Amino acid sequence: MPQALIIGFGKSGVAAARLLKQEGWEVELCDSSTSLALLEQQQKLASEHITVKLGNTPEFTNSDISKLIVVSPGVPWDIPILAKARELGIETIGEMELAWRHLQDIPWVAITGTNGKTTTTALTAAIFQAAALNAPACGNIGYATCEVALSAKKPDWIIGELSSYQIESSVTLAPRIGIWTTFTPDHLARHKTLENYYNIKAKLLHNCQIQIFNGDDVYLSKLGLNHWPNAYWTSVKGEKFLIGEKGFYIENGWVIEKITPTPQAIVEVSALRMVGEHNQQNLLMSVAAARLAGIDITAISQAVREFPGVPHRLEHICTWQGIDFINDSKATNYDAAEVGLASVQSPAILIAGGEAKAGDDTAWLAQIQAKAAAVLLIGNAAPAFANRLEEVGYSNYHIVETMENALPMSAELAKKYQASVVLLSPACASFDQYPNFEMRGEDFRQLCQKYLLL
Repeated sequence: MPQALIIGFGKSGVAAARLLKQEGWEVELCDSSTSLALLEQQQKLASEHITVKLGNTPEFTNSDISKLIVVSPGVPWDIPILAKARELGIETIGEMELAWRHLQDIPWVAITGTNGKTTTTALTAAIFQAAALNAPACGNIGYATCEVALSAKKPDWIIGELSSYQIESSVTLAPRIGIWTTFTPDHLARHKTLENYYNIKAKLLHNCQIQIFNGDDVYLSKLGLNHWPNAYWTSVKGEKFLIGEKGFYIENGWVIEKITPTPQAIVEVSALRMVGEHNQQNLLMSVAAARLAGIDITAISQAVREFPGVPHRLEHICTWQGIDFINDSKATNYDAAEVGLASVQSPAILIAGGEAKAGDDTAWLAQIQAKAAAVLLIGNAAPAFANRLEEVGYSNYHIVETMENALPMSAELAKKYQASVVLLSPACASFDQYPNFEMRGEDFRQLCQKYLLL
């Protein structure tokens, strides 16, 4: 019986283990951490004859040549044990690559980019589903992709959100349609240079039959047709800003398709309930994917009108005494947080902080100066953020450390400054205080209910 080792005990790792077990592999799953929840899941998988080793880092010898290693997205691709495994000739792939090998006879829409991936993926899936297609959203959103491969019912399309981590560890992944939403510095602690980060994303798009790019993105638009001569480009600014002869743009409040010499109106922009120009860009890219997959205008219009938005991305939680409380926990870098703040009415009370990432905070700080009546700082980044605010001459901040402290104070400050919005938009990862950005957003939601909805 062939042996497979799965590294990383998250949702993706468990799905990969089950898929290989179903195929007759002898599967071992290992993770360097341990917890009560992991121990409970360890027992469950033991009943499925999948061995789980917690608090364990595997070591390889020459006798391990026959093994396949599958790496979860959160595990860095260049850690010493993986370098050693590759040196020994052990096939090493990511969970996304394993899923692709089981689902490559199905067309994929693959969505990547620094920001905008999740909304674009969710909206694209909603449009395909409105056209009566079995098109699950998976990858970084919804199901682990190996979970889809385990399903008895084969999908018509795969709508996948792919992070740079998932692309990096995929060898043969070649989707039908690829979307690149935005490109700004992110994950540089892992990828080291902007060039490395770009090349990982570019690898995916080069492998796609059809390529869709956000033509309003500063970095991507500079590359233009020289780098991507056959791509479809989008622009919220109108036809004259379209890169090349074919693409999708907004004019007179409509999404317009220009694939043939005669442009065609597809859907009104006002049909989308989500605020902000960045969401109009997401709408354009989703509509482009749908039209290039042959989906009719009626299904697109219906899906866009009914689309509720994405949890933790400018998600309206409640209105209290005329003040909107908005959860933008998914804004885990400066660019996303700047977009979040730009999308709400001023004056706003901003809650920010967490585990800081490398990046350029200039535009974010300018947006704070323009729109924030006060800033409440939480998490490890609070002292450094306070220093940066002082440096740009902004002094109305409070280091409150936790969300529990931030929420009631934000309500008081909103009343004091007659702010229309309290916005959680952290500009940081969550790992100093929460397992992920979703848990951070849920904490915000629950604290709103605790303090405001009495």
